[in-house]
Amino acid sequence: MSRTEDMRKLAEELLHFKKSPLYVERVANKMLPVIGEGSLSAQIVFIGEAPGKKEASTGKPFCGASGRILDELLASIDLPRERVYVTNIVKDRPTDNRDPSVEEIELYAPFLDRQIDIIKPKVIVTLGRFSMDYIMNRYGLEDSISTIGKNHGKVFVAKVGKRKVKMIPLYHPAASIYNQKLKEDLKKDFLILKNCITGE
Repeated sequence: MSRTEDMRKLAEELLHFKKSPLYVERVANKMLPVIGEGSLSAQIVFIGEAPGKKEASTGKPFCGASGRILDELLASIDLPRERVYVTNIVKDRPTDNRDPSVEEIELYAPFLDRQIDIIKPKVIVTLGRFSMDYIMNRYGLEDSISTIGKNHGKVFVAKVGKRKVKMIPLYHPAASIYNQKLKEDLKKDFLILKNCITGE
């Protein structure tokens, strides 16, 4: 099957993912699952935590305030958003934008794993502590897990199947909305990402 067909199949499963308690809320509120968006042959996959209200109403990841910051950061290293893939661990909006629960992450994580297998990125960028913790545990980096404050901007090498993939934890863009220092940290970390993909 092609990457497009594999992702279409995954999207169809998510649309009818009744196993998740968030499915009931999604249907009741006339929202959409947020599967992901971007190039299916992207070298870089960005992984957030869970969609917010705007994302769930449009089905598009990072399309609100956090998305505008992400777009600014991508532009700062001349990386078009169309060339990357953006998604979350949890594909449905948790109630009132609360943090995703352990159970919700466990339910939705297999879909994320399949997306990574379909796209086969060279770099995985986690946005926020939930995605950092999941990816580092999933791909054998559990001994390197620390706080996001200590791990942000560091480049780790993970084994994904038979491939070696660079993994870079970053602050979630939402954390920088009211904290200029975190925004400056994100800008510096995006330069590390740029060096990582250009080999400088």
